[in-house]
Amino acid sequence: MKRQLHLFDGYGIEIEYMIVDRRDWRIRPLAAVLLRDEHGAIVNERCHGDVCWSNELVQHVVELKTAAPVSSPSGLAETFQDDIRTINRLLAPYDATLLPGATHPLMDPLAETLLWEEDDRDIYQAFNAIFDCRGHGWSNLQSMHVNLPFQGDDEFFRLHGAIRAILPFIPALAASSPFQDGRDTGLLDARMDHYGKNCARIPQVTGLIVPEPIKDRADYHQSILQPLYQQLKPHDPRGILQHEWANARGAIARFERNTIEIRVIDSQECPAADIGVAALICGVVRSFAEAGVDRIMALNRLPTQLLHQQLRACIERAEQAPIIDPDLGKAFGLPPALHTGGDFWRHWAGCVPGVDPHLQTLAVIFQEGTLATRMKAGCGEVTRHDLQRLCEKLSRCLAEGMMFQPAQR
Repeated sequence: MKRQLHLFDGYGIEIEYMIVDRRDWRIRPLAAVLLRDEHGAIVNERCHGDVCWSNELVQHVVELKTAAPVSSPSGLAETFQDDIRTINRLLAPYDATLLPGATHPLMDPLAETLLWEEDDRDIYQAFNAIFDCRGHGWSNLQSMHVNLPFQGDDEFFRLHGAIRAILPFIPALAASSPFQDGRDTGLLDARMDHYGKNCARIPQVTGLIVPEPIKDRADYHQSILQPLYQQLKPHDPRGILQHEWANARGAIARFERNTIEIRVIDSQECPAADIGVAALICGVVRSFAEAGVDRIMALNRLPTQLLHQQLRACIERAEQAPIIDPDLGKAFGLPPALHTGGDFWRHWAGCVPGVDPHLQTLAVIFQEGTLATRMKAGCGEVTRHDLQRLCEKLSRCLAEGMMFQPAQR
């Protein structure tokens, strides 16, 4: 029998990467090369020691995830880095490699998307029939998901409330998608911009990305899942999507495994950066969740619309986004002199547990900006050649486990 995990007893990490050509940096639909079992059959998931490899939706993306919850995010960076080395060796005969970051800066999703055609194809085809999954926010996106466990309604209430409150600030730490279609989008987190618009045909799927405040599991079903299923029903006559994972808010409850999954974290340039970001986010969530029910009740009184507006500011300007309302700063106990999303994370990095092993990595983000800011600083005139060179640099960072520096050659 699996041990039931309580708050912060375990952590699950999932990170997505693109498969690209090593010569021209175009996407390559080669996930099946990596996802074969011992008999040569293509599978949805292949476990490789402590890390499993899997596919999500399209044939040019591979997801690396912890095979089981770990007691701490610390130590995962080298575990993931080992698997990246292995995958790159497997892709080398195809002149392909892995590329990090939340979007491919040159991909044409309408022309290049190939959906995954193996297990779960019915689910992907159902989504595609409703939403057309060739768009940037569907087929051109890579993110990190963090899964945190809970047991019972009290733990669920505290965990959900803490995640909901800090979610708008996550792009101020993790934005890595400034370029699409060969151009500067004018946003630092273009992935999350698409994320909020992809399901406009059925608004309840995504809501305002920031989830509504909830009291317990029953309230979650009544307030979020049942309205979602009702809106999906006319478009999903076979009921394929009538499941909790069809909820696409920025954090979703997975009652089938008693976790909440945080979904608004852009993939970084290497596992050390991803795990540093995850450790800080989890530390802040833990600090709020363990502060008690009264603290969560106060955070839940923050209007969802206000939190959504803060999220939009961070999608646009990442670490430079202003804290848009003094009440937000007060709710988080920030000193009055702190005014930006970057200030939010710098403040909490010195206050919460589990961050010390990652301070050197996080210092790059705090001093030089989010990966998106550094990508813009290192890209020159944003020509196709410049973006190809950027892809080359990012791919090297991933392969060698290095932080991206704008001036690196």
